[in-house]
Amino acid sequence: MQRRKFISKTLQATSLVAMTSIPAFGMSDLNFLNKDLFFKISLAQWSFHNALRSGKMDNLDFAGKARSFNCEGLEYVNQFFMDKAQDKKYLAEMNNRALSEGVENVLLMIDREGQLADVDSKKRLQAIENHFKWIDAAHFLGCHAIRVNLGGGVEKEEATKAALDSLQQLSDYSKDSGISILVENHGGFSSDGLWLSNIMKNVARENCGTLPDFGNFCIQKNKERECIEEYDKYKGFAEILPFAKGVSAKAIAFDQEGNETTIDYLKMMKMVKDSGYTGFVGIEFGTDKGNEEEGIKLTRDLLIRAGLQA
Repeated sequence: MQRRKFISKTLQATSLVAMTSIPAFGMSDLNFLNKDLFFKISLAQWSFHNALRSGKMDNLDFAGKARSFNCEGLEYVNQFFMDKAQDKKYLAEMNNRALSEGVENVLLMIDREGQLADVDSKKRLQAIENHFKWIDAAHFLGCHAIRVNLGGGVEKEEATKAALDSLQQLSDYSKDSGISILVENHGGFSSDGLWLSNIMKNVARENCGTLPDFGNFCIQKNKERECIEEYDKYKGFAEILPFAKGVSAKAIAFDQEGNETTIDYLKMMKMVKDSGYTGFVGIEFGTDKGNEEEGIKLTRDLLIRAGLQA
């Protein structure tokens, strides 16, 4: 899709950026820099989850918002149009919004449709069936993939069997529509890089892969939602990266130099580049605190800097 041309003017620096020694990129700078990157930049809708949940932002406004940050792709989250999976009129309007902004519908992230690694076969089969309508919706929207979660596992061996069966069924259903089924490291066994890489080695479906996330390597949390068991993020990322059909650049907090406080972006992007991946990398500002627009800008600028240096 041809990129839309923007007038050459500088973004007003946000208060958060102004605190750093790294200036915000202007629109003309971003158009120039994006041509030098080995990847394309998309925006994960979860970055606006506070605004969307509060009603301050509507799902249909997402395309325009993403383009205002000079992102080329859209990564939707089904939670924000949960009752619209089979509403062709509504989905057509989503397509119209994306087309008018000159952005590409890339990915549809699926939540709240059941556990795909559940040992209870009845519950798991219902979860699989629940995902079918979203595969159809992703196809209608022109996305290349949906993102699924492999939750519900209690014992590794049983969870492995359940996960493989679920992914194979979903991949078989989506094959003819050209939709890939992507697993994100997203808690539980899926945040164990070795476990997830073994799943990918055994799933035996070309349209099944991973969505490696820079964060999300917490395997177990306590009742206070604090992580008590965490997998090494760089080891885990390297283990699931060979199967990547998308990449998610998570960010939570930044220091005064504009760097993410817990993730070495340059190290991550070097791994991405060395793997030969050249697709979309999605900005995901994932905190419940802070200004979402400022966080997206900081994540974008850091991603560009790391991408150019990788």
